[in-house]
Amino acid sequence: MAPPMSVTYREAGVDIDAGDALVERIKRLAKPTRTPEVLADVGGFAGLCALPGGLTEPVLVSGTDGVGTKLKVAGVGTKLKVAFATGVHDTVGIDLVAMCVNDVLTVGARPLFFLDYFATGKLDVDVGEAVVRGIAEGCKQAGCALIGGETAELPGMYADGEYDLAGFAVGVVERSRILDGKRVAAGDAVIGVASSGLHSNGYSLARRVLEKEMGLRMSDRVDELGSTVGEALLTPTRIYARAITALLAACGDAVRGLSHITGGGLPGNLPRVLPDGLGAQLDLGSYQRPAVFQVLQRGGPVEEAEMRRTFNLGVGLVAVVEKGAADRAIEALAGSGERAWVL
Repeated sequence: MAPPMSVTYREAGVDIDAGDALVERIKRLAKPTRTPEVLADVGGFAGLCALPGGLTEPVLVSGTDGVGTKLKVAGVGTKLKVAFATGVHDTVGIDLVAMCVNDVLTVGARPLFFLDYFATGKLDVDVGEAVVRGIAEGCKQAGCALIGGETAELPGMYADGEYDLAGFAVGVVERSRILDGKRVAAGDAVIGVASSGLHSNGYSLARRVLEKEMGLRMSDRVDELGSTVGEALLTPTRIYARAITALLAACGDAVRGLSHITGGGLPGNLPRVLPDGLGAQLDLGSYQRPAVFQVLQRGGPVEEAEMRRTFNLGVGLVAVVEKGAADRAIEALAGSGERAWVL
């Protein structure tokens, strides 16, 4: 009797050579994100990052997130579902960094480093490289280093061509400079900072409206959007690192609180930085909502209350500042490339 044929890991669905090839590409992508605090290259068992000097009581700040169903367009949560449909994979990495880093920024922290987790049923090196290219770009925008991550090839766990993506950001802030909303007081100004579109939340509802209720495909061009459906949905989430750095430099202690407007919209996120017993009165007519939200509301139709608690509606970040510092804050935000106004 002939001896049984040897079975390999590749035949079981895991390609070690593909994984090694992707790691080499990741090393090249991560190198330009390196900061002076980074002490080791990507590829070791652990990433090393020193705390920056000049801090008396440094506090580490962490944030973790995914990208929802955006991935079928490109690859982040339900946003991931959009990525799979369009084959565009080089923007959802920016979303991933944004969702983690923007949370870290809200307490006044400076982002230090980022780690990612990429899981798929069968590793496509080119797709993996495109995703990490976006992550590296997001890290550049945030001023933090991509110091490591994990790539998992899990046969049978994901449909062909699909993957999952998660990230982890760490920042640092001086203990005395932590923003926690406790100093927010009656009479403070609430400043909205523009989003780039849906960012990374509300994609299940957005896809339901666009694909099922309106009968649109990702490749269909919508004149009101000025783009295809897929392009509009894949617009990367804004990373507010430069903006918040400029705001804090210009206004200092006059900045009382920062809120990242994600799932739950303004009603679900602004109260998270308000002390108990204090509310906020907003003028939602103080700005024009981006076209994508108008298309979605009409196309559903979607009731106003549902729009407000699902989408950011054009406001990606809120800064609460002393009333007398409002103009200075808006000027600083504008100088960093952001559109801002009093809500």
